[in-house]
Amino acid sequence: MEFHGFSKKSLPFLEAIRKNNNKEWFEAHKNEYEELILNPSRAFVAEMGEHLQALVPTINAIPKINQSLFRIYRDTRRMGSNKEPIKSRIGIIFWQGNSKRLQSSSFYLHFSPDELLVAVGVRWFEKPLLDAYREYIQEQSKRVELEEILSKLSACGYELLPHGYKRFPKGFDSHMPSAQMSLFKGMAAIKSLEPELIEDGEKLLVTLYKIYEDMLPLHEIMYTISLKVKED
Repeated sequence: MEFHGFSKKSLPFLEAIRKNNNKEWFEAHKNEYEELILNPSRAFVAEMGEHLQALVPTINAIPKINQSLFRIYRDTRRMGSNKEPIKSRIGIIFWQGNSKRLQSSSFYLHFSPDELLVAVGVRWFEKPLLDAYREYIQEQSKRVELEEILSKLSACGYELLPHGYKRFPKGFDSHMPSAQMSLFKGMAAIKSLEPELIEDGEKLLVTLYKIYEDMLPLHEIMYTISLKVKED
């Protein structure tokens, strides 16, 4: 199935989910979900995945739910989570490696009626990846290299995650060059775009490829770090 972009009805459908966020309404509009969201998402994953293979030949681009596609139903059992049962924000992920998709460096995007957000990296570190990250940046040259990559991305207009910690972890202090690299809870670069871009398939693919190409050096470092995760 060739990707030509999402329908002009896709964003209004997501807005309708917000206004009618219950399983009964959604089940009655399941065909619209499949036509306007699910099927074009699958086609997008297949098409974008082929493009991304030029950057990362081993990228995972699997057009299935719980693979490159996220479930439309929210897990409301989680403590403190959004209790609306249906998501009105559609996430898509391409990740590298055999580890969990959210704990391996990835090319990510989500779209809603509010924005199209594009990101590369890892949004938050679970402890095994956090340990691997800190071990990696113990070496000064690697901290400096990472900081230089982030500075270049910032200069190109990309947003970076803020420092998540205020105190330096064990093994780091303020006198070390680029010591602030140890304060991150996650490592990703982000770009926000107008959501209507999803309606122009060719322009969407070209725009995303350029962003992902710009962010590739960050992805490569984060993937290297993910390979150092020590499994229990």
